[in-house]
Amino acid sequence: MEVAVSALRAELKTWIERARAGDEVIITDRGLPVARLTGIAAADLVQGLVRDGLLTPAQVERPLHEVPDAPSPSSSSIPAPAGAGGARAAVSGLVRRIRR
Repeated sequence: MEVAVSALRAELKTWIERARAGDEVIITDRGLPVARLTGIAAADLVQGLVRDGLLTPAQVERPLHEVPDAPSPSSSSIPAPAGAGGARAAVSGLVRRIRR
């Protein structure tokens, strides 16, 4: 379907909703096509998968993941870098252990 720029400006929300619904809207300026307005299929990917029966929404809320306390840098077998404070030192030590 085609719409003039002036009509598009006046009823922008309506035309966006039509594009979201799957219609392709050709925008014209003085009768000449200048742009195309289409919906983005990937924007509602999860809802589309649920609608098609390929994905089932969770029935209960998942518990939050609790991060365990990191060992202090002094108790680690890997020395903390000079000038590193608390959490940074713990993360640095963890990264070093993972890289071994």
